[in-house]
Amino acid sequence: MSNYPPDQIGPDHSPKRSLGERVGDKFRRSVKAVTTKEGLVGSYDYAFLFKPNLPFMKKDRRAAPFFGLNDKMPLLLALLLGFQHALSMLAGVITPPLILAPAANLTPGQTRYLVSTSLIVCGILSSIQITRFHIWRTPYYIGTGLISVVGTSFATIPVATGALAQMYQTGFCPSDADGNELPCPKGYGAIIGTAAVCALVEVAMAFTSPRLLKKIFPPLVTGPTVMLIGVNLVRSGFQNWAGGSGLCQTRPEDGIFRLCPTINAPRPLPWGSAEFIGLGFSVFITIIICERFGAPIMKSTAVVIGLLVGCIIAAACGYFDRSGIDSSPAVSFIWVETFPLSVYGPIVLPMLAVYIVLAMEAIGDITATCDVSRLEVDGAMYDSRIQGGVLADGLNGIIAALCTITPMSTFAQNNGVIALTRCASRKAGYCCCFWLIIMGIFAKFAASLVSIPSSVLGGMTTFLFSAVAVSGIRIISTMPFTRRNRFILTAAFTLGIGATLVPNWFAFVFTYDGPNRALLGFYNAIELVLETGFAVAAFIALILNLVLPEEIEDEETPELTANDADDAADKEEWAHIKHAKESSDVEIGQAAPVEGATSSRRE
Repeated sequence: MSNYPPDQIGPDHSPKRSLGERVGDKFRRSVKAVTTKEGLVGSYDYAFLFKPNLPFMKKDRRAAPFFGLNDKMPLLLALLLGFQHALSMLAGVITPPLILAPAANLTPGQTRYLVSTSLIVCGILSSIQITRFHIWRTPYYIGTGLISVVGTSFATIPVATGALAQMYQTGFCPSDADGNELPCPKGYGAIIGTAAVCALVEVAMAFTSPRLLKKIFPPLVTGPTVMLIGVNLVRSGFQNWAGGSGLCQTRPEDGIFRLCPTINAPRPLPWGSAEFIGLGFSVFITIIICERFGAPIMKSTAVVIGLLVGCIIAAACGYFDRSGIDSSPAVSFIWVETFPLSVYGPIVLPMLAVYIVLAMEAIGDITATCDVSRLEVDGAMYDSRIQGGVLADGLNGIIAALCTITPMSTFAQNNGVIALTRCASRKAGYCCCFWLIIMGIFAKFAASLVSIPSSVLGGMTTFLFSAVAVSGIRIISTMPFTRRNRFILTAAFTLGIGATLVPNWFAFVFTYDGPNRALLGFYNAIELVLETGFAVAAFIALILNLVLPEEIEDEETPELTANDADDAADKEEWAHIKHAKESSDVEIGQAAPVEGATSSRRE
């Protein structure tokens, strides 16, 4: 029996420590972590991270040690693995502002600011997911308590670019007398303002049972939606790969001679020139080489390494313009630039669809993170992590908009880093947040990213966007291909793929041009939804999944291919031959019995 009063006994039957004792113990551990070799370096095999996979090198099958969620780890290793996490998500964090800023014709200074702020906000909001806060006197949490980093969502890009194009057509964004589009910070402010309001739907979803969410939004709904988001984005990536987007795409044979990216660039060339295509391929090939021969740290950062190689080649060939780097301030932070917030009605429905997709993506990513972190993927704790992660995702969307950045989403590529490095410690996650904030504060770093030639950036973003489409295919593959599911997919892809390939197919249906601005806005909303392929597919799949009943006899049936048919014919022919041979043996045995023959042979 313990000699301590019951109110001083902890759950492990040890005496509870006072606040001062706990603080003192934590202080001593912190001092030990930065003053001893064990705390700074430890005994980790750092060569494991940097050893390439070359054909002539001996492969070491020894696995690295696994660091659990709250395991102690050396400070140097935490900083190194955190930097690896930051690099693995760097390309995804900077891509949305680099695409949306030109769509709104923002100034180079505003573009640099958005890149810096995106890095800072991602670092801050990732720490919320990693920490996991308990909402006072409720069973609810904010955050997952895992290495669930967040980044600027790709799903917003198709909606935002389509909305900005519509804003210029309707006069919401200004143009000069010659019809050239002018900078429209007002339009960008309307997008992030609408995103902040629509984020409330994901906040509401966080208080719904995860099982109910999976029933309403199964892979049959989210899979084609994510896939079409990636397909839509690949188009913009490929345009940049060939030299740029917008007016830059016109060729001399069109009667207008324009050079990419502008006539004032160091080496302007026509859109689709071989030089631009080659620069993009240098990024693409480098990513493949890193995957085949790279060390573990290179594999998880292959996209960034490809971008770096492309930048080196572009700089050596004179494609870089360093004027933006020279004019950039040394440091930056949130709210250095601001945008007027407003709600743009036509994008409310598409933005709601975006947040529904983000919630379902968060559930899938958190499940994967639990799995690679060797935690349970079922039960009360798992459901609690899902609830906290979705709630943090929705709140992060509101906070990001107030910090002048488009919605955030839980990133999936860091799960690969956890599996590769066998480190699920939150300490590495906090170090990742630290590196992201440092990268964002130093504005020269963001300025160098903004100055990357479009073709180099296109080679990188096209690969990233294709990965989004593959993620959608993976989600679809988790469901059975029954007749009902195939029908729903076909119906969703009919309009979804069509609107993605021909985005202006619905632009001439409504011809109203009267003074009723409310009616005009309603028509614009319908037009924008039907011209956004993934939104159309999401709505159709959602409605049909709820309306069409499950069929009892509707089971997955294997399809018979030509090779299968040939194999079946061969087997049938062989069976006939074997039967004829056995019959012949029986007849011979009856006519002239062989000495020593037994009935078992004839059988």
